[in-house]
Amino acid sequence: MRIATYNVNGVNGRLPVLLRWLAETQPDVVCLQELKAPDEKFPAAAIADAGYEAIWHGQKSWNGVAILSRIGTPVETRRGLPGDPDPAQSRYIEAAVAGVLVGGLYLPNGNPRPGPKFEYKLQWFEALIAHAADLLASNAPVVLAGDFNVMPTELDVYKPERWTEDALFAPEVRALYARLVAQGWTDSLRHLHPDETIYTFFDYFRNAYARNAGLRIDHLLLSPSLAGRLSAAGVDRDTRGWEKTSDHAPTWIELKPPRTRKAAGSRPSRAATAP
Repeated sequence: MRIATYNVNGVNGRLPVLLRWLAETQPDVVCLQELKAPDEKFPAAAIADAGYEAIWHGQKSWNGVAILSRIGTPVETRRGLPGDPDPAQSRYIEAAVAGVLVGGLYLPNGNPRPGPKFEYKLQWFEALIAHAADLLASNAPVVLAGDFNVMPTELDVYKPERWTEDALFAPEVRALYARLVAQGWTDSLRHLHPDETIYTFFDYFRNAYARNAGLRIDHLLLSPSLAGRLSAAGVDRDTRGWEKTSDHAPTWIELKPPRTRKAAGSRPSRAATAP
């Protein structure tokens, strides 16, 4: 099962890129961010033609999140983050898909810092931490996937000394991310690639993509019951180099099938025990 997260930076303006990526990589479940479209403008027909069912939480010109699936209908369980200090912003959606609870999120950017936008980011992060704790308490298999707008460590940012004043690298924000992960979540990409320089975002300016001057801000966090199924994680970096593409690259994980328990009292077949 391949689950991906992709900040499309405008779902209608980048629709050809999105559809090409879906066709070439065929992820099973996708969390999208920055739709920048109200609900009625979401390109549901085009995405259905690509083989995906979808739920979405749109907003005119800003924000917006969606969950796509080609392995079963996403059954929406939540729209909006509990405790969001500004629920008018469309930043969280949650659904059950093929036995996994998927939380798709777009955490606030928070710039300029200091200021109201940064305070909103901190408050939103606190609300996410509280909801994440409730999700873990349910013992459900959960993935939290999206644009977290935080570089957790210096390994996750090109020339970290240039980002010391930015809201994405602020000590307070990094501490909140660390608190979230410490609840018991596994940062999939970093877990499998602990020492590698891997970026998921490249600015449009200063030839950042060609220079590999990026940030790792798109994350997929796994609950303990899912972490043992993690088999691969990566970034479709080449997608960032396509024409009229997003400034983010799709980030993905692969999960092994869940282990099935043998029925109590069952015995192996004769064929299975034959020498």
